[in-house]
Order: sequence, then structure tokens, then C-alpha cells
Amino acid sequence: MAETVGMILCGGFGKRLRPLTEKIPKPLIEIKEGYTILDKQLFDLKNAGINTVYLLTGFLGERIEERYGDNYKGLRIEYVREEKPLGTLNAIRLGMEAIDGEKQCIIRNGDVVADLNIKKMIHLGEMSDYPLTMFITRMQSPYGIVETSGDKIINFREKPLLDYYINAGVYFSKGNLDFGDFESGDIEKTLFPLMAKENKLGYYREDGLFWMAIDTSKELEEIRKEYRNREDKPWGYEKILINTEKYLTKELFIREGYRTSFHYHEEKDETMYIISGSGYIEFDNRKEYFSKNDTIRIEPGERHSIVAMENTVLHEVSTPHLNDTVRVQDYYTR
Repeated sequence: MAETVGMILCGGFGKRLRPLTEKIPKPLIEIKEGYTILDKQLFDLKNAGINTVYLLTGFLGERIEERYGDNYKGLRIEYVREEKPLGTLNAIRLGMEAIDGEKQCIIRNGDVVADLNIKKMIHLGEMSDYPLTMFITRMQSPYGIVETSGDKIINFREKPLLDYYINAGVYFSKGNLDFGDFESGDIEKTLFPLMAKENKLGYYREDGLFWMAIDTSKELEEIRKEYRNREDKPWGYEKILINTEKYLTKELFIREGYRTSFHYHEEKDETMYIISGSGYIEFDNRKEYFSKNDTIRIEPGERHSIVAMENTVLHEVSTPHLNDTVRVQDYYTR
């Protein structure tokens, strides 16, 4: 297969986040101290096997170049600057002109934070019959809803997932797109509807994962709350739920096809509660398979790696030794 490069739309004005975005572009907003929206996106692309990323800049683009330069943590960074803002279609067209026409690319909106499996999306997109694949996910209601029966309310549900899918702002293209007569505007309102009518637009779907487009101060507050005790990992994320003098509880999300380092704990005695997904824990001399609702205990000194055969969420309850991890073998560049 052809090389796949990354492309991130970074040129918007972020008007609804002013005054914050008067001095910094929206992708450089911190979701936790020292960690920006764009840091998260670049981190995910790198861990999906991408080596080169094109940043499509515009407003305050020099601030982005100052932060990332031409090499960021092993990623080669290229810049394509739109001098006059003409919408996402023109920005992507300029990006397409800058890369070799034979190269595949994964294109991302610069304000989306999501835990999707980019590596899997690329793989399925390569096998697809469609020139462009769109990531879609189920829409979450912005409000709590009420359930009725007859003339009475019978239940309340807090911001449930709805039975509708949204364009989640990540695309995989097998090569150059045919922009036809379109020269400006939003690609979502111009080229994509035409491609859909011509049966040229496929989709990649993942449900139940974290996804947020950061467009308002309320959404920024929510994402910062999510990241208060969360750390992104090459394989997913780790989030501290409870930390007391007696015990520690962490939530781990591991993407399908990924694994944690092969490691052990000198003192920590832990029990894994599988919330969803399936996979196995690889020990020195055995594999222990798991699925939803299983429980696995790991004693101090036991070397192991957690391998996900599908998206997996587990809760790790242990003695309170937060940083007691000794890596034997790492499978990713950190």
C-alpha cells in the first residue's frame, strides 16, 4: 500500500472561544497543563504509524510553527498556509497539492478530540471500494431526555446516545480528491454531498468511545474535566478514578489491536475488572483470555502485557502504589 500521511485543519478563527482564541489558534488550546488539542492529535497519528503530518494553517499559523517546528517527537511536520480563508475545501485542496498524488492521507479537523482507532480506520479504508472514508459516531444528546408513557413521565435519561450518526471530523482518502468546480466553502457542504450522491463516500464507525468537538467554552470546560485525571497512552488512555491511602482504582481503555508494555509491579497487587471488550493478558509462560465481566488478579512481580482483541475498558483496583510500574519491553516510541 502507498504511504499514508496525516493532514490536520488548523486554520479556523475559533470565534466562539474568544477572547481565548484572539492570541492563540484553537488547536493550541490546552486540554490539560502543557498538553494541547493538537498535541493529542499528533500523538494519536504517530501511534497509528504515521510519520509525516501536514498542518493546514491560517489564522495565527505562526504560533503553531513556533511550537512544533519541522520535527515534533519523531513526526516530520510540514506546513501548508492558506493566505486567504476560503473554507475547509480550499485548505484541503492546498494540502492535497502539497503531497504526492499517490499518497494516502488521514485528514482531521483541528478541534476534535477522539479516541478512535486510526490504524484500523486506515486498514479498512484501504480495503474499501470508496475513494474517501468518513469516521462517523453516534450523536450524544446535549440534554437529558424524558421518557413518557400515556399521559405521564416514567423515566429520565441523562444525555443518552441517540440513534443518529454524525460526521465526526476524521477522513481517510486513498489519494487526491476530485474537487470539480468547487473552489471554496466547507467541504462538508459542497464536495461531500456530491460524493455521497455519486456513491463515492464510505464510512468507518466506532460507537461508545470518547469524542468531542471543542467549539465553545462549555465544551472546553468538559474536555478539561475529562483530562483532570487522565493520561493518554500509545494504546489508549489511563484515568485515575479513586486514589486513597488504602486503594487505587484506574480506568484503562485499550484500542483493538493494541497492547500495553510488558511490565510488572514490585509492590502493587491488582485485580482487573473487565467492563467491556475482550482480549488476553500475556504472562511469561501463559495467556489468560478475558471478556466482559471477567475478573483477573495480578500479583506483585508477575510480568504481563494486556492485549485488546476489541476495544476494551477495564477497571484496575489495586494497593495504592501509583507509580509502581517497571517496563520490561515497550512496543511504542514514547
